[in-house]
Amino acid sequence: MAFSKKKPDLISDKARTLNDQIAALEAEIKKLDAQLQRPPEPRFRSTALPFGETIPRVAEKPAPLPAPSEPVFEEVSHAKLAPRTDGETTELFNELGVRKYDLPALWNRVRNHFRGPTTSNPRLVNYLAAGGVHGLRPLRYEKRVARNRFFALFIIVVAALFGLFMIFWPKH
Repeated sequence: MAFSKKKPDLISDKARTLNDQIAALEAEIKKLDAQLQRPPEPRFRSTALPFGETIPRVAEKPAPLPAPSEPVFEEVSHAKLAPRTDGETTELFNELGVRKYDLPALWNRVRNHFRGPTTSNPRLVNYLAAGGVHGLRPLRYEKRVARNRFFALFIIVVAALFGLFMIFWPKH
């Protein structure tokens, strides 16, 4: 009867075929590994017959190099490796004499780069800022004019971008 027959298990059949493929691949790997263990002989083509068969050549072993009797050492100046003590503290350098990464010093360099140069005559700067020199407008007035120009330009650019956005935005 049909009920007594067992249905084939597809998963176990697939597992069996995969295991067979794995075994075949492992056998091929072992065979190729055995070929790699033998040192391959160099093969050269004949120059007389460019498309001819390769000719195996018996490799001659080069003469072994004589073993050095003593190791060769290089002269090293330890003065270069020692940390500098000329005005700078030794804690800024590591044991090889290389400057350590100093984050606060980096921050100070970046901050000083963006600051303007220090003035040679701070009194003149105070006169100019307060408007104490006749014929020159005070610096605070100039700052206000520059700030207002910036705001006006900013508003014009934003309006132009908004206009472009409205033109190119697809209407639904």
